[in-house]
Amino acid sequence: MEGATGTIAKTQKYIMNTYARLPIAIARGSGVYVWDEEGKRYLDFVSGIAVNALGHCHPAVVEAITRQANQLMHTSNLYYTGPQARVAELLIEGSPFDRVFFCNSGAEANEAAIKLARKYGKEVLGPGHYEIITAWNSFHGRTLAAITATGQPKYQKGFEPLPAGFKYVPLNDVEALRSSVNDSTCALMFEPIQGESGVKPMTGEFLKEARRICDETGALLILDEVQTGLGRTGKMFAFQHYGVEPDIISLAKALGGGLPMGAMLAKEHVASHFEPGSHASTFGGNPVAAAAACAVIKTIVDDGLIDNARDVGGYFMSGLSRLGDKYATITEVRGMGLMVGLGLSWGAKEIAGKCLELGLLVNPIGDTTIRFLPPLIVTRREVDEALAILDKAMDSCGMAAKGCA
Repeated sequence: MEGATGTIAKTQKYIMNTYARLPIAIARGSGVYVWDEEGKRYLDFVSGIAVNALGHCHPAVVEAITRQANQLMHTSNLYYTGPQARVAELLIEGSPFDRVFFCNSGAEANEAAIKLARKYGKEVLGPGHYEIITAWNSFHGRTLAAITATGQPKYQKGFEPLPAGFKYVPLNDVEALRSSVNDSTCALMFEPIQGESGVKPMTGEFLKEARRICDETGALLILDEVQTGLGRTGKMFAFQHYGVEPDIISLAKALGGGLPMGAMLAKEHVASHFEPGSHASTFGGNPVAAAAACAVIKTIVDDGLIDNARDVGGYFMSGLSRLGDKYATITEVRGMGLMVGLGLSWGAKEIAGKCLELGLLVNPIGDTTIRFLPPLIVTRREVDEALAILDKAMDSCGMAAKGCA
């Protein structure tokens, strides 16, 4: 084995420099832990950015992938395949939607949602209805349309001119939302919880107003559940916390259990505007990825992992709040279920770096938020382990204890 030095050197030499990678090479994973090429163990509270919802190498997913790989690894979507039909049934029967389109990522799922919304807008509302309203600080992916839908100029810089037909409003600003809608609007598109900008939940008032506006104007409500979907927030879908149903949702991340898998789900009156030739994906619904997705969905449901996300997530947030009583730099604990953000006055990157040294993987967002996305299988014991490491990291970074600032 070359070791981490060889892996890192080859990566830096041959792979385009599009990621600010941490200085470790991960070699294997099991459950809530990963090991680097030097053999050091880490408690993984990032989960591949919410991808490894069942933890690493879950037996049900490994078995499903192995079995399917021995039968059929790929065939064109010119033909029907059993795994794709089965995962479609699981998604539709377990949701208020009627049809699904399969792809390979969250960006692709959002791209499909954007295309479907524009096609619906033109065919139902009229040719001038093409504009989609999203939120400032949102994140919807890296394709050209998806970064334009993303309300963060830093992701758009250098890729101009951007596609026309997108506008942005401040998240949870009801008045700004209502005033932004006009005769060009075909859809409103939001994340129930903004993940990449620091775990910022949408208010019920804002989402209900978005639904009301869509009902009044005929525009579609799209919810990007790429990060929040499939049990992450303590419900199967985050919109279920609000009592509001969208017309379209996008899913990915957790869906494939570690394999590339995305999906766009829609109500029938919307989905019917896609027909043969409207949209496609060579690898979308690939048999192996679809078999993995079936195992993921069944395990989440059968093993009570949605309840676990709600229970252990609440326990984790309470523990973070107790740290907030100790450290003056902690300003807020926010999130739902096992999608949690720790607000800080400063030091997020420094704390995350110290956590890495101590064997805990967390995700700093800027210098004022640490994002936690542990697997849905995480237990209170592992949360206690993470809290102890975080406490030690904050102390060693010189974070001011309350009363000692």
